[in-house]
Amino acid sequence: MTTSKAEGYRQVNDAGVLRALAHPARLAILSRLQTEGPATATECAQVTGLSPSACSYHLRTLAKNGLVEEAPPRGDGRERVWRALQRGWGFNEPEDGITPELFEAQRAVIDTVLADAAQRLNAYLAQSDRESHEWRAAAWLTHATLLVDAEELRALAERINELIIPYRAAERAGEDAPTGARLAEFQLRLFPWAPRDQGGPGSGSAGSDSTV
Repeated sequence: MTTSKAEGYRQVNDAGVLRALAHPARLAILSRLQTEGPATATECAQVTGLSPSACSYHLRTLAKNGLVEEAPPRGDGRERVWRALQRGWGFNEPEDGITPELFEAQRAVIDTVLADAAQRLNAYLAQSDRESHEWRAAAWLTHATLLVDAEELRALAERINELIIPYRAAERAGEDAPTGARLAEFQLRLFPWAPRDQGGPGSGSAGSDSTV
């Protein structure tokens, strides 16, 4: 799992911070702050389904790990407002190698991210018949099996990342987006197949190319 090299994106290679992120509510809160701007615990509750007090706890945990901070108060200042400290986050392989503790923390947060992404995709599919033809035609789900070496796979990921940066909600001001713009999601998974003797292709169903 990698993140943009652009300014304002954080590389997280601390096992403790990753364990803090490996919680669906914290990921949802952090995403809310990064994509839609500062919010209170009450507003964060709308995206987590938790109580404001539970969201306050998760916000404090995110703050303790350097991911969010208190923002200037609004109105009478009775509610604490929080903002994200980075536009996004991710992690790469540390130069000095990966420890078992860090590997387990990375796996935990990856599992949470993938489950969260799958839930949002399923939520879209469940109501896609109520979307306009324009939005259904714009949605694009594809699956392809590639034949590449490690350098080609890395270069492909970087090219795709460069293409989507201008459209990231964390980068693009609302006033710069066209009329009718709404939050959409880009999900990309590029990885080498595991060897066959480790549960890779050949031990189960083979991959097939498809686009919807």
